[in-house]
Amino acid sequence: MAYNIALQFEDGVTRIVSCEANELVSDAAFRARINIPLDCRDGACGTCKGHCESGDYTLGDYIEDALTEDEAATGYVLTCQMRPLSDCVVKIPVDSSACKIEIAAHEASISRIGRDSPTTVTFSLQAEQPVAFLPGQYVNLQVPGRSDTRAYSFSSAPNQSELSFLIRDVPDGLMSRFMRETAAAGDRMTFIGPYGSFYLRKPERPILMLAGGTGLAPFLSMLLWLKDNPTSQPIRLAYGVNCNADLVELEALDELKKALPDFSYFTVVVDKESGHEKLGYVTNHLTAADLNGGDVDIYVCGPPPMVEGVRHWCEGLGVTPKNFLFEKFSATHEAAK
Repeated sequence: MAYNIALQFEDGVTRIVSCEANELVSDAAFRARINIPLDCRDGACGTCKGHCESGDYTLGDYIEDALTEDEAATGYVLTCQMRPLSDCVVKIPVDSSACKIEIAAHEASISRIGRDSPTTVTFSLQAEQPVAFLPGQYVNLQVPGRSDTRAYSFSSAPNQSELSFLIRDVPDGLMSRFMRETAAAGDRMTFIGPYGSFYLRKPERPILMLAGGTGLAPFLSMLLWLKDNPTSQPIRLAYGVNCNADLVELEALDELKKALPDFSYFTVVVDKESGHEKLGYVTNHLTAADLNGGDVDIYVCGPPPMVEGVRHWCEGLGVTPKNFLFEKFSATHEAAK
């Protein structure tokens, strides 16, 4: 049986390799032309040390100078002695360039475009084969007819051939203009990746998700993954936007609420004239109880002021979450040049 091993490098590049149950992770990586740093290959030097963030595995023989008992107890591994028992995510403490990695490039065709919202565009790409990534990650999507790329998070689950995205419709933006005015089903597009350290970790405690605008996209990917990989941990999503027109994918969230018994969400609108039930910012409608005394994993995706606002909100309550994971984005990067 083969497992998917996601190798997460310090520069955000991720490569997912197939590793047989009786195969060493370092050998599977080498077979995929990824040169994880190795000196000894027998568990004596510690050069190939990484940290397994999720998944089960066994470790072969090694000496304490290479991997201490305390390190092994907290998930550190020697990839030259690691054999997987499930899919795993392993952080490798070097840049991808040090491992001579060729960044994966993919081609796909537009299969669907949704232009129902005046401020956002949704679209799907049909790839020739399933694309592996960690739920929450992004790719660099090339603007057709240009060399320019734009970074967008997947809003679909991993390991599928149909890939979905939710993007902001930026006035005069290169990708926005293409998607709004030109794009048609069947158009070919190229993307590179996956990238990013903002992805769903193993659910071990309550999860609080905070999305700003199209920052909802990676959470849709995470929730779809959780639909197929259930957890007993409660999940709450706070989804904030500027105006009513920005509220999208509510039907998808309702379907996920039905499928995930411990999932709940609410929406917030900044515009005071919107008539929305909850006004202002998402933190205006959260309480200290949502932080569970610090035993909580917080995920935030939105513009920089939102991310910092959530951080300051936690500090103001005097609570430090177990994990605070975030992805900042700015629509100004979309502007045409």
